[in-house]
Amino acid sequence: MIKKFVPYMKNQWFFIIAAPLSVVLEVLIETRIPLLMANIIDIGINQQDMAYVVRTGLLMIVMALISLLFGALAARFAAKGGIGFSRDLRQAIFNKVQDFSFANIDKFSTASLVTRLTTDISRLQMAFMMSLRMLVRAPVMLVTATLMAHSINSSMVSIFLVAIPFLAVSLAVIATTTYPRFQAMMKKFDFMNSTVQENLVAIRVVKAFSREGFEKKKFDKAIDELQDYSIQAEKILAFNSPIMQLTMYFCIIAIVWFGGNKIIAGTMQTGELMSFISYVTQILMSLMMIAMIFIGLVMSRASITRIVEVLDEKIDITDQHISQEPAVEDGSVVFENVSFRYGKEEDANLVLENINLSIQSGETVGIIGGTGSAKTTLVQLIPRLYDVAGGKVSVGGHDVRDYKLNTLRQAVGMVLQKNVLFSGTIEENLRWGDANATEAQIRTACQSAQADSFVQSFPQQYKTDLGQGGVNVSGGQKQRLCIARALLKKPKILILDDSTSAVDTATDAKIREAFRRDLKDTTKIIIAQRISSVSDADKIIVLDDGNISAIGTHEELLQSSHIYREVYQSQQKGAEE
Repeated sequence: MIKKFVPYMKNQWFFIIAAPLSVVLEVLIETRIPLLMANIIDIGINQQDMAYVVRTGLLMIVMALISLLFGALAARFAAKGGIGFSRDLRQAIFNKVQDFSFANIDKFSTASLVTRLTTDISRLQMAFMMSLRMLVRAPVMLVTATLMAHSINSSMVSIFLVAIPFLAVSLAVIATTTYPRFQAMMKKFDFMNSTVQENLVAIRVVKAFSREGFEKKKFDKAIDELQDYSIQAEKILAFNSPIMQLTMYFCIIAIVWFGGNKIIAGTMQTGELMSFISYVTQILMSLMMIAMIFIGLVMSRASITRIVEVLDEKIDITDQHISQEPAVEDGSVVFENVSFRYGKEEDANLVLENINLSIQSGETVGIIGGTGSAKTTLVQLIPRLYDVAGGKVSVGGHDVRDYKLNTLRQAVGMVLQKNVLFSGTIEENLRWGDANATEAQIRTACQSAQADSFVQSFPQQYKTDLGQGGVNVSGGQKQRLCIARALLKKPKILILDDSTSAVDTATDAKIREAFRRDLKDTTKIIIAQRISSVSDADKIIVLDDGNISAIGTHEELLQSSHIYREVYQSQQKGAEE
């Protein structure tokens, strides 16, 4: 899995080299200081040579300052390298998500993707920074301090040969036990983020129904579960520190015991024992650093797995195989024996089955059907938001799979069932349709969508800030702005997915009249619940359970389709009442 991250380190090579190099220089200088301290005691103090003590003491201070400088540089380089690495990785994952098809997005929840882009990458960044410093410092310190200790007294170094295997086995047991618990903990992070996101998005509904208490209990449950899983993971790691302390105390007691006997026997000097204890401390500190790195890697391993899942996700819909693409000549649409299912499993139920349909360029087509009849799914196949499971969808006389995705989707204006506006001004949101649109073009599109009048009523007019998600406008106003945004694309095909449900019938009629007047060459596909919204269409498609039940004009369907007739009569009766 580590190989997956190499491309995102290419801009950090200077820091990846400079940080470990600084660490090595820091350690080499630091491990010389205890030897100088031993010389001060065994030579300077024993021989009462104060000049030697002062010279050696000043040299220790200089070496300590140089070691501190290299340590600070190592920290700076590691931090910059880690931050740059996480930045590039976040950018790569965000770009990957932008290329996801709807099927890919369906596989990952929004909250899970947010967690992976934030918490998981932050964990990986910390592991990366530790690797540049501690993962280099600990082994270099361990080896260097051991060699220096060996040069003082080789027989006492064997104490570590007992301690290290014990430590290694203990850490291995902790790792294998902890990793699955951290995986489960990260899933609870996803669930908590999902709960927060859902609540904040629907906060107005929560308040309207006085469900604050219910939402608090729901969140309490989410954080309680996260706490329980976190404790289960951390309580195993809690053994790490006591094991390290036990190993350290065992080594120090053994060294003091054997070293003291050697001093009494005259085979070792006091300064040598003190410097040996200093080296032992450095060795044990390096072992503790290795244990800390180990803990960090165990914690980040679950995050690494989750990040790699996104990086390895195979994008369902691509256009990389296309070298020469045709132009979208007109807005004609043809479905040839089209079938569709969500998911790749062959035994999954077909949502659409044997759809055969021909729409001429410039036609107005209505689509009527009950909830779950796959109306939205049908139109999402036109801009290739999903790929068909069987058959073919053609736009402008060519299979949609023969176009580059950007070319195809630029030719299709789509107002989704859920209207979405972004933070920023009305003008900035409308320019999603055409970034280079003039003010006159923006106003013309809004006039066609019956949005210009209410926009003009705002003090800032088209410069009005909408707030996050368009909270400053009503549902009907939001729908009309989304229609205007789609019109600015000047599409060859315009799809309205129940996009006038929040406007009154008079405004709906004005929008359709503007379409007839201004979009004569544009194919208009209108999904609606109200028959009045599609009654004047060139033809109306009646969908029933993923199949085309009937096609015809309003008058023809009143005669031939019992589904259409029942809907019409129920709506007429409701209008009369």
